[in-house]
Amino acid sequence: MLRKYKNYFVLKQLYYAVVNHPTPSNLTYAWNFGSLAFLCLMIQFVTGISLAMHYIPHVSMAFASVEHIMRDVHGGWLIRYAHANGASMFFIVVYIHIFRGLYYTSYTWPRQAVWVLGVVLLLLMIMTAFMGYVLPWGQMSFWGATVITNLFSAVPVVGQDLVIWLWGNHSVSGSTLTRFYALHFVLPFVILGVAVIHVIVLQYFGSNNPLGVHFMVDAIPFTPYYLLKDLFGFSLFFGFFGLFLFFAPNLLNHPDNYIPANSTVTPPHIVPEWYFLPFYAVLRSVPNKIGGVLLMLSAIVVLFFLPFISRAEIRSFQFRTFSRYWFWAMVGVCVMLGWLGGQPAAAPYVELSACLTGTYFGMLLVVLPLLENFENRLIFKWRSV
Repeated sequence: MLRKYKNYFVLKQLYYAVVNHPTPSNLTYAWNFGSLAFLCLMIQFVTGISLAMHYIPHVSMAFASVEHIMRDVHGGWLIRYAHANGASMFFIVVYIHIFRGLYYTSYTWPRQAVWVLGVVLLLLMIMTAFMGYVLPWGQMSFWGATVITNLFSAVPVVGQDLVIWLWGNHSVSGSTLTRFYALHFVLPFVILGVAVIHVIVLQYFGSNNPLGVHFMVDAIPFTPYYLLKDLFGFSLFFGFFGLFLFFAPNLLNHPDNYIPANSTVTPPHIVPEWYFLPFYAVLRSVPNKIGGVLLMLSAIVVLFFLPFISRAEIRSFQFRTFSRYWFWAMVGVCVMLGWLGGQPAAAPYVELSACLTGTYFGMLLVVLPLLENFENRLIFKWRSV
């Protein structure tokens, strides 16, 4: 009887979430990126499990097993390219989703928990993607793992022990590959769990909307209106995804990763995947290792504090001219940091990275609160007229 009641409760909640959930009537296609992110996660699950059936996490066979998947497994090239490019699609969707949240101030009350869980998801995605990048065991995989894991040695007292634990040895080796493979397989399930909590909390507090006002006076059920809208968004996404998958599958990948890992030959320019480049630029903007690591982590952690420092009276930037200019300047700073992260660690790129890193933190922690205070005063004057 209890099991029957639990099943009924689960089905009822699922029906409410997918069919009868009240949703603002004025949502635009900018709100499609939440469901697109979940779609990308499912693509990574399916393709990742398929690849795991053929991949061998051993230093002497990892690279060959990836080539075996590409050449000998029926449809293996499609699965492998879908997984590799799917990671890029996932980050594109999530980055747009985050910037949409910034533009419409979706991180303020009562959705602080939704935003914080979203930042946690971003951190988990970065960890999972980095470990996945190591698995092909090409030149860039090996040296990327060496450079990034060495950063943990900057942690006071326990840094060196932490690096050895990550490596499972005194250098990046087969033990490192096995550990990263295990963690890369497990972390997506953690991401899925946090994503489900993220959606539950969002549905409890309700979605934001372009006007930034309370929407229950003008709500419509999710199905069929937004279900059809999401399906149309999925079709556009698959068209965009297909361009990379079938016509330019290696456009977003580094060519050095098609060379087997060699610990005696260092690539002339070690760079991570494109979606890590802004953080890599922040890391290199400080010559001190521990300072660079702390600054790189702070570039993400600072997003946690946005809900607690914001005092905006009006949420949507479409009604806040100065904040709208701030938003597009912020987009430009992040794009420039991504470009600088892909350049050599030499002048003038390092100096520009340091300048833009300071701009990034200043715009989030100083300029945005000042703008909100200024715009709040304008609103107060307008109300008093």
